[in-house]
Order: sequence, then C-alpha cells, then structure tokens
Amino acid sequence: MNSITTSAVHHVTLTVTDVERSMGFYTGLLGFQLAMMFGPRVILSNGQLVLALTSPPDPAQAPTNDQFNENRVGLDHISLAVENRAVLETAAALFDAQGVSHGEIKDLGPDLAIYVLAFRDPDNIQLELTAPHG
Repeated sequence: MNSITTSAVHHVTLTVTDVERSMGFYTGLLGFQLAMMFGPRVILSNGQLVLALTSPPDPAQAPTNDQFNENRVGLDHISLAVENRAVLETAAALFDAQGVSHGEIKDLGPDLAIYVLAFRDPDNIQLELTAPHG
C-alpha cells in the first residue's frame, strides 16, 4: 500500500476558551444540536458533521487571553456548506442582528463556482458558509 484511502471528515474538535459560550454560538446560530457530553467535551452535530468543543487539554499551557489566529500552524478555517446564495444573504442579516463579525459574500468565480461568507466564532475561529453557483 502506497497511500491510505480516506473518505469524509469524521469530526472536528475545537479548543475554546469557554465551552458553554461556544456551545451557545454553534447551537443558537448555526443549528448544531447537543449530541452528548463526553467528559469535559461537548459533542454537537448538525446531522452531517460532528463538532466537539473542549477546553485546553492542559490549562497551564494555555496562553492568557488566547484567541485563534489562522496565521499559526494548524487550522485556517472551517467551511460549512449551505444550499444557495439566498441562505448566505439570510445568514449575513442574522449575523448583523446578532452582532457577529463577518465579511461580504464573495463570488470565487466560475472555476470554483461558489460563493463564500466568512465570519468568526467567539474565540475568533474563522468559519465560512459556502454556497454553490446556480
């Protein structure tokens, strides 16, 4: 065997500064549901993606007042698929109403054939909603 065959992402785990606050963000704004508590972790699901939220594994090593920065090695962003551009427009209005920082809806052109709307969670983790053209 020269390579390992993989399929879809099984789950994503995010280290956050306040699990309860982050759970409220992901369930209240993005429609995730509480699946279970797993020790100090909260396991959420939207029916297609399992998202775990956890405090730093070793709080003594966590930087004071830490926030996500996509310029560090590791995660850049997570993109969640939505049905169409209209959902992005609705999301932008909801973000405005909820005080969630976000960018403009961007058309990434005919080669990629998607629209994207970038935004941030309470720990500054960059997220994105992605809708197909047409």
